Amino acid sequence: MITNLFALLFTAVSASSNADSLLQINADRLNANLQTLSKFGSQPEKGTSRLAYSDADKAGRQWVLEEMTRGGLSPSIDAAGNIVATLAGSDPNLKPLATGSHIDTVPQGGNFDGIVGSLSALEVARTLHESRKRLKHPLRVILFSNEEGGHTGSRALTSGLSEDDLQFKSLSGKTVEEGIRFIGGNPDQLNAAKLSPGEFSAFVELHVEQGGMLEEKKKQIGIVQGIVGIKRWMITFQGIQNHAGSTPMHLRKDALLGASEFVLKSQELALALGTPQVATSGKLDVTPNAPNVIAGKAVVSFETRDLHTDNIARLGNQVLSLAKKIAKKRKLTVQADLVYDTAPVLTDRAIENAVESNAKKMGFSTLRLPSGAGHDAQEMARIAPMGMIFIPSQAGVSHHKDEFTEPGDVARGAQLLLQTLLELDRTPL
Repeated sequence: MITNLFALLFTAVSASSNADSLLQINADRLNANLQTLSKFGSQPEKGTSRLAYSDADKAGRQWVLEEMTRGGLSPSIDAAGNIVATLAGSDPNLKPLATGSHIDTVPQGGNFDGIVGSLSALEVARTLHESRKRLKHPLRVILFSNEEGGHTGSRALTSGLSEDDLQFKSLSGKTVEEGIRFIGGNPDQLNAAKLSPGEFSAFVELHVEQGGMLEEKKKQIGIVQGIVGIKRWMITFQGIQNHAGSTPMHLRKDALLGASEFVLKSQELALALGTPQVATSGKLDVTPNAPNVIAGKAVVSFETRDLHTDNIARLGNQVLSLAKKIAKKRKLTVQADLVYDTAPVLTDRAIENAVESNAKKMGFSTLRLPSGAGHDAQEMARIAPMGMIFIPSQAGVSHHKDEFTEPGDVARGAQLLLQTLLELDRTPL
């Protein structure tokens, strides 16, 4: 049993540390809950489709509400559809510590992205309740609604939702406004859910890495340095559409060739940087897209992600210059349109240090790394110091039916989340 393994693991820690280290999450219960929740939206061919605002989402959320109640919590649903539960603290002057994630999935997704952080937050609160351990700070558990659809629940708490946001059609087929009502929220009262900066002492999110760095480096815990910023352009190469058989090679103005050369050389530029910065061209639209016609137009996406705005700007400038050179060489015109732009969000250094120091006390190996994916934590950073804990994703797979994290890694992350929150409770922030 995982619980017995963890009891042995923490015996040495407990002997040399304070009483808080005696608190242990129930690893078997946590992993059993992961299996139970996976049934809501399970697919015959493996994987989970629990799209936000779907029947499966609503049913899964109802199970979570019942599980919270069984664990001694008193959950509620706020105006944005977020599930919220609070354990009272002993000091009425202190702002809450908060933790949580989301339980909605992408189509044909897995059962770990978001779910691990959500059910671990519940397990941490349940452990504190069952042990009658009362923090000085209140502890707020938040399961955010519709994370996969654009951090809807967390944005409602921080920057707010616009009318356009509410009318956006989700993958469930419902508008966001309809979806919020469907899961028990009240889109007419969203202002009541919005929080002001300083309302939380800290927010900590446990999440699977969704990448392969921890596995590659054989590390157990990722100390997240921040969530990357993203810049995305659509690069349009314009040539001349012409007959594939009767147009000599030297007279062609082939837009697809321009786009193809751009894709390859832009990746070479990114590799040459030798940094964690990443670059991707994942979308290509070709006109007229016929096998016997020279492409007159090709539109290719290019995005880059990094923790530092200077790095994003530097590669962006190099890539735009590259596009112009390719267009000139191939007698094409080119236009670059910036279509997405978000700034990096750095984690709080004090929370980073708390995660790292507690991981080391428990004998866990660690790696500092950025998050290349977006999370609710980046929205919560608008109103509170934020930190994240990563645990490994097997083979780096996520947003896929084969997404998997070992039960021992899940338990390790949840225990570290508990110990980190206990330390933050003792430490002025």
